[in-house]
Amino acid sequence: MKRLISCCLLMLTGTAVLSAAQAAEPQSCKNVRLGVVNWTDVMATSAMTQVLLDGLGYQTKQTSASQQIIFAGIRDQRLDMFLGYWNPLMTQTITPFVEQNQVKVLAEPSLKDARATLAVPTYLAEKGLKTFSDIATFKKELGGKIYGIEPGSGANKQIKDMIAKNQFGLGDFQLVESSEAGMLSAVTRATQRNEAIVFFGWAPHPMNVNLKMTYLSGSQDALGPNEGMATVWTVTAPDYASRCPNVGKLLTNLTFSAADESRMMQPLLDHKDALASAKAWLQAHPEDRKRWLAGVTTFDGKPAEQNLQLTSTP
Repeated sequence: MKRLISCCLLMLTGTAVLSAAQAAEPQSCKNVRLGVVNWTDVMATSAMTQVLLDGLGYQTKQTSASQQIIFAGIRDQRLDMFLGYWNPLMTQTITPFVEQNQVKVLAEPSLKDARATLAVPTYLAEKGLKTFSDIATFKKELGGKIYGIEPGSGANKQIKDMIAKNQFGLGDFQLVESSEAGMLSAVTRATQRNEAIVFFGWAPHPMNVNLKMTYLSGSQDALGPNEGMATVWTVTAPDYASRCPNVGKLLTNLTFSAADESRMMQPLLDHKDALASAKAWLQAHPEDRKRWLAGVTTFDGKPAEQNLQLTSTP
């Protein structure tokens, strides 16, 4: 009888352990709300995250918005995460949310070797526009314009600050605010005509391969220290990792290099579907798939790498 009772207890214990393993996350974690700014690098990494999460049994929804709206969305519990906090470019925007404990920045960056600062076509640098101080001397050729990205972005705010303070003699310059695509179209037109243009450039981005461009020096930290060197971080709701630890583990694993991200971004600039491109990357790079899924399970608790489903992705 004692042996039978012990056997039954062992079976019950085993069943409980198995049930606990299968219930990896509470049901409230199944729907993942991802904020995305319309920067190609953020779109690429966000697509990669969605393909992985959906393939693990979650249901992911992306919401495109400006960085301020995304941070406010996380604060107001309308969004769960954002994979595109560029430091220092967005630091001015995110700081009030961090100080009020309304958002949480992960402990380690997802990208360590980013860069973002003003740039020019290399032929213009060869003519002498190599530093921030040189911009004003080319005012006539530049039409008094500097080309930025979307209104409200941290980069645009910093450029406007330079203009407002007449830093580098830029007081009479105008910032042309546009989308990433709009700015790149302006740069492409200028280079085709061999015209002068100063624009906001960054890496990772295929522009570094597709354009012969030169980053300006002598910024005096106006767009961040070390001539625009930057890091990119993932931001979540303050308690997200404790509520949804499996997704939290995946987010911690999702790190990239500038070179790889630039390659991930190229299909998007070629007007290919972001989710399909992410799926193709995962299929072609099993080493990345293994690294990103280490210690992660499907939503129902199965080992992630062996049970990742990609067939439903477009």
